[in-house]
Amino acid sequence: MAQQRTPVYFLSHGGPTIMEQHDHPAYAKLQAIGAEITQKVKPKAVVVFSAHWQGERDVVEVNTAETMGLIYDFYGFPPHYYEMQYPNTGSPELATKLLKLFSDAGIKVEGVRRGLDHGVWAGFMCAFDPKTNPLNVPVVQVSLFDTEDPDQHYKLGQAISSLRDEGVQIICSGMAVHNLRDMRRAMQQAPKPMPYAVTFDEALKEAAETSPESRQKAMSELLMRPDARKAHPTFEHLLPVYVAAGAAGSDSAKQLWTMAEGSMAWGQFRFGEVEA
Repeated sequence: MAQQRTPVYFLSHGGPTIMEQHDHPAYAKLQAIGAEITQKVKPKAVVVFSAHWQGERDVVEVNTAETMGLIYDFYGFPPHYYEMQYPNTGSPELATKLLKLFSDAGIKVEGVRRGLDHGVWAGFMCAFDPKTNPLNVPVVQVSLFDTEDPDQHYKLGQAISSLRDEGVQIICSGMAVHNLRDMRRAMQQAPKPMPYAVTFDEALKEAAETSPESRQKAMSELLMRPDARKAHPTFEHLLPVYVAAGAAGSDSAKQLWTMAEGSMAWGQFRFGEVEA
């Protein structure tokens, strides 16, 4: 039986607290997406990009480690958050393949040894709960560039799109709208979200769902919108969706779910279809 081409996902992962907010609507949505991946897509391995790892301006980094501890890259949380564990295994073989694909595409790349940051493991604890829906396949993380160039990140996805034909699942983890600076002000006007959390989230949906041949231009123009810097004072939480769109190739996108909340928005996207 021929291997089904895997879709590509962009997950809005939220903060570490989402792991324990089982009554939050986003928790259930991440669970549903995780179940779709493990039960329908059934990938052989996962390549993941996170907003919380940037390489250099023109160099992308690939985690070549097979086993490493988690990275607790957040501050001011209760002590037990820094003791959480997410079982995962890397794949030096897949990492080597990624190094070659990037190099063949003219992208400077380096292999490094590194644990998974919370942009990966906090979201994966919801989507792939080790007890109820374990992923059970190797996970290799790749960095973003240390730039805000959308086309540079689009090309990053294009370079590894062929892995989808080999049963590799590409997951890009960020946030559709992410403005931590505005959280206090947003709380003062709750439950109504900040206006830009609604308008930019809607614009992202429209751009991502544009026909694949026009999508890169439409998504690049997103960053020129007057609400872009309000939605993302810095763009690292948005850039993973460009990697996802690039990896999608000629596949169309679908926003699976979203919710504007305070100074954030939870847009979840799938590029490509899942066979029933």
